[in-house]
Amino acid sequence: MIRPEGVYLDGTLGLGGHSFEIASRLSTGRLIAIDRDQTAIERAGRRLSRFGDRVCLVHGDFRDTAKILDGLGIESVDGMLFDLGVSSPQLDESQRGFSYMADAPLDMRMDESEALRAYDVVNTWPEERLSRVLWEYGEERYARRIAQAIVKEREKGPVESTLQLVGLIKAAMPAAALREKQHPAKRSFQALRIAVNDELGAVAEMMDTAPDRLKPGGRLCVISFHSLEDRIVKQGINARENGCTCPREAPVCTCGFVQTLKSVRRKPILPSEEEIARNPRARSAKLRVAERV
Repeated sequence: MIRPEGVYLDGTLGLGGHSFEIASRLSTGRLIAIDRDQTAIERAGRRLSRFGDRVCLVHGDFRDTAKILDGLGIESVDGMLFDLGVSSPQLDESQRGFSYMADAPLDMRMDESEALRAYDVVNTWPEERLSRVLWEYGEERYARRIAQAIVKEREKGPVESTLQLVGLIKAAMPAAALREKQHPAKRSFQALRIAVNDELGAVAEMMDTAPDRLKPGGRLCVISFHSLEDRIVKQGINARENGCTCPREAPVCTCGFVQTLKSVRRKPILPSEEEIARNPRARSAKLRVAERV
């Protein structure tokens, strides 16, 4: 429920769809919309221009939510939304290097002002570190074989494009894996994107600081798209809801724990079949909602 006079935060602006729905329900209220991608800020800004100064666009990282609010002189907000998925333009515009379906430079930066690119990860990180990234962030079964293939190839010259990398990944995998329904490069590209943008670190920092800026009764809504993100969100909520470390038999709490969040639902909200039919990219989405107490 959006309060027309409330103050809300969309930490992942993207195309501006969520921000539009929030802003359209405000009267005297205000929406703060954040994105790392300057292109997203510019595009969504045009879409949201009808709302005037009800919407404040910020080029920044949602991990810095508390600092951004401080900079705007906002002590607390009535609700926060974080959609952790990659926006459709980033996937669809091949020159950004996020897609394994079209040839482009190895980039994958959400914020193009940052220095680290997928090119740097692929061509400079040690084999062991590459293998660990592919395994931990992409849950890639053939992480070691793929890392070995990359290191061997870059001895001849740098790996420069997305399709060059896709070819290396396919060559490193057994024939049976290539016949699976999922694209052979999907897990590796996910892992590289997470590493380049430090996505898991950003989610952890957000969960550590952002909920403190909610008003009592305000809600934190987080949409994640893979298990690593969802685990961080789940653990972050749980630490604020059930963080007492006293023995179960203790008559009263003596550890000093103070509950600050309460889950609205114990299990994540999943997309309906109808929603998946309209938007196949929503298939793996999980929404967790918690309320400030």
